[in-house]
Amino acid sequence: MSAPTAAPLGPLMLTSQGFAGWLAEAGLSLALTTYQAGRLIFLGLKPDGSLRAHERLIEQCQGLWTDGDTLWVSGKAMLWRFANDLPPGMGTAQGADRRFVPREARVTGRIDMHDIGMGTMADMAAPGPIFVNTLYSCLAAVSETASFRPLWRPPFISALVPEDRCHLNGLAMDGDRPAFVTAISRSDVADSWRERRTDGGVVLDVASGEVVASGLSMPHSPRLRDGRLWMLNSGRGELGVVSPADGRFTPVCFCPGYARGLAFIGRWAVVGLSRPRGNQTFEGLPLGRLLAEKDAAPRCGLLVVDTQTGQIAQWMRFEHTIDELYDVAVLPRVRQAEAIGFKGDEIERAVSVE
Repeated sequence: MSAPTAAPLGPLMLTSQGFAGWLAEAGLSLALTTYQAGRLIFLGLKPDGSLRAHERLIEQCQGLWTDGDTLWVSGKAMLWRFANDLPPGMGTAQGADRRFVPREARVTGRIDMHDIGMGTMADMAAPGPIFVNTLYSCLAAVSETASFRPLWRPPFISALVPEDRCHLNGLAMDGDRPAFVTAISRSDVADSWRERRTDGGVVLDVASGEVVASGLSMPHSPRLRDGRLWMLNSGRGELGVVSPADGRFTPVCFCPGYARGLAFIGRWAVVGLSRPRGNQTFEGLPLGRLLAEKDAAPRCGLLVVDTQTGQIAQWMRFEHTIDELYDVAVLPRVRQAEAIGFKGDEIERAVSVE
């Protein structure tokens, strides 16, 4: 496949020439979160088929989960639930066929919430959000009386304390059950994962607590897809597959940036990219050397990867302002999505009856 050519979208975004056409052919829109710039962004199509981006500000937003009608997203100290209020066949003035209205906010405090799944675990009475509580090195659920309810932690974490010992970050769900998690290290000392960024990364089986893969560089975004465990080996810029049976990680595609955020639709993987910050977290990673060998600069944006060939089929990148993405989600059968902000006339008029 020849390299996609570029199509500008205003001063902020640049896309491959076929990116909008791919959205139309795949019958979807995308949602993504930007940690550093604090935005929830939707990418979809206008009625004329051109690309439209819609954004809302959510401070330090990271984890993202949606089924197309409900959307959960984490912020600096809150977990937000949005719900679509457009009946089938209805649209907004801008042509959106999903309008997400904020319906619930859970105050968690600043726990550095990362990946979010939806399901049940332990003694949860009903399905609900299960999230990675990175500060406390555990999986957790919402609580009616406290900031969160701990559900599980890696066996090597000896205490439930706010010390971000191993930088637990990624969550792969198997149906409604947490199946695998990723962590930067197996460290059991406060903030000690930073010394293990190059090759200390691990994948753990939640049911057994066992490490099923190791030697990774800052792994993120584990996802089960058609019986295969995909993930991003972020410190090396790799999308690949983990074999829990023997711990082998097989790269499928090199990603020109710090890869974080992964979603699937059909044969396609959508990968989020960030430009690494110039600080201790990102300095000295293999990614820098690999980019230099390819005479390339790190990008912030999205890649659409053909999982059958490992080739990059389409791409989008931010030219300025936005340097870090955290998560990305697919909204199947949605042409264009919007979200209502927390202030102003729009939310005052967003009244509906159950």
